[in-house]
Amino acid sequence: MSRKIEVCCTSVADVVAARDGGAVRVELCSAISAGGVTPSAALVATAVRERGEMAVNVLIRPREGGFVYSDEEVSVMAEDIAAVRMAGADGVVIGVLTPEGEIDIPAMRRMLGQAEGLSVTFHRAFDDCRDPFAALDILVELGIDRVLTSGQSATAVEGAQLLARLVEYAAGRIIIMPGAGVSPANIDMLHMQTGASEFHSTAADKTAARPSSPLFGMDPPRTSKDIVAALVGC
Repeated sequence: MSRKIEVCCTSVADVVAARDGGAVRVELCSAISAGGVTPSAALVATAVRERGEMAVNVLIRPREGGFVYSDEEVSVMAEDIAAVRMAGADGVVIGVLTPEGEIDIPAMRRMLGQAEGLSVTFHRAFDDCRDPFAALDILVELGIDRVLTSGQSATAVEGAQLLARLVEYAAGRIIIMPGAGVSPANIDMLHMQTGASEFHSTAADKTAARPSSPLFGMDPPRTSKDIVAALVGC
């Protein structure tokens, strides 16, 4: 089975490294240390210009924390989707839950109404779902293209058993994309154990020196072209 790599990027330099390393897609976001939030309009526009043959998907998330949102927050996300579509993005990455840990169908429909013509990924809010198989059926019904998930565990390696069950249950109706801790050291094992064909990674070189501020900490690790290429299998 061939595998496709999506890279989580927070800067134009990350996008270029992902492109040059052979990624098929990036997920563009900001504040990755907080799990990612919606990036700026200028970052989206620049990433679109620099994408080459890659697709650019944009995370739509108004704040850090959980995935139960107010009506006002859903309205903001719907407007952000419209904006990134106008900027030329290929897709969006979204997710809204109810307080009971189920897919918030009305909120999802509001956002999907702005996502016409875009690829849609449901993000790791899925890992907070009470019943992942029932949630998967709902996402299929909604027309979602893929689900980013760690198998409801801290890492994809820990969640590999559930990931394999989800791939089997999806049966080609929706793409299951493992993410969280995916690296060149474990991707072959994850590929074989789960049967997944798409994987999500920061592909970051965490050993490289990073600038830091005495008040605000270190810069985030940057995407490595060589790590992307290793994940792709080049």
